[in-house]
Amino acid sequence: MNPDYLLSNYNYNLPESLIAYERGDGPSDRMLVLDRGRNEITHCQVKDILSFINKNVLVVFNDTKVIPARLLGVKDRTGGKVDAVLLGTEDGIRWRALIKPRQRLKEGQRIIFEGVLSAVYIGGNELEFEKEVDISLLEKIGRMPLPPYIKRTPREDDRLRYQTVYAQHYGAIASPTAGLHFDKSLLYEIEKVSAGVEFVTLHVGYGTFAPIKVEDIREHRMHKEWISVKAETIKKIHMAKTSGKEVLAIGTTVVRTLEAIGYEVLSPSGKDIGLWTDLFIYPGFEFKVVDHIFTNFHLPKSSLLVLVSAFVGRERLLWAYREAVSKEYRFFSYGDAMLIW
Repeated sequence: MNPDYLLSNYNYNLPESLIAYERGDGPSDRMLVLDRGRNEITHCQVKDILSFINKNVLVVFNDTKVIPARLLGVKDRTGGKVDAVLLGTEDGIRWRALIKPRQRLKEGQRIIFEGVLSAVYIGGNELEFEKEVDISLLEKIGRMPLPPYIKRTPREDDRLRYQTVYAQHYGAIASPTAGLHFDKSLLYEIEKVSAGVEFVTLHVGYGTFAPIKVEDIREHRMHKEWISVKAETIKKIHMAKTSGKEVLAIGTTVVRTLEAIGYEVLSPSGKDIGLWTDLFIYPGFEFKVVDHIFTNFHLPKSSLLVLVSAFVGRERLLWAYREAVSKEYRFFSYGDAMLIW
């Protein structure tokens, strides 16, 4: 079997001390640059991305907005702690949720969340609330659903620090974390030097943290996530590609979005696009839209690490990761950045 299909080949050694539990300084964060043409690595800061971008490069961001969908609660009568991340609903009353510890809950158990909101556990992964729970309510009482490896209780400042400065459309359960490195000033500078800045929307699901559990990665099935892209945005990306310009994707979610609608970019219909995607990108994938990727350093054996390996080559990516470890870069969602050119 092709070694690129074996999950065990997507592992690397990472000291615990290099895992980032707090967000860095944005544009001043470190950035490892992997030049595929020269097959070399250089080191700089995120703000130095301006030296790579020119009028031949269109830059695309994901403007999804993270819902403060995590609720901390206690069981009625017993006071046992319950942690829930709301994942989706049809009517605002009955919610699908990631509930911990679910195995200790009994059907009919009443839970009081954040001291003000009552719900009943109705089995499986579902909660039924006493009243409609919407975005406005979650904005008041909810907490940010930080990545699972960050064990601390979300703080109030995470509402800003786990959100990109250009977030527009509520719907994500996880942040498109590559975008956390950009502030408004850097965005303004990118707009000035680039062929343009465009925004797509992919509502990142909690499944983005789901591990691959099969040794043959081709058997892995991705969680579905909602994509929304305006016709005008598609037209501009199409014009860029057909005129010989290059596309820089800020984050793996932008990569998945653009490649999922690649057919539309190559031959626009003139319509807005809204669809669910479960696109899994692994080595052998033919990229049709994306020319460069800006991303974070991802967990071992994760679908995100596999995606980036498909773009740059598994062995070359792991070589870059070993270099990042040796230079003590900060890893994962709140960590440093990598530019693949």
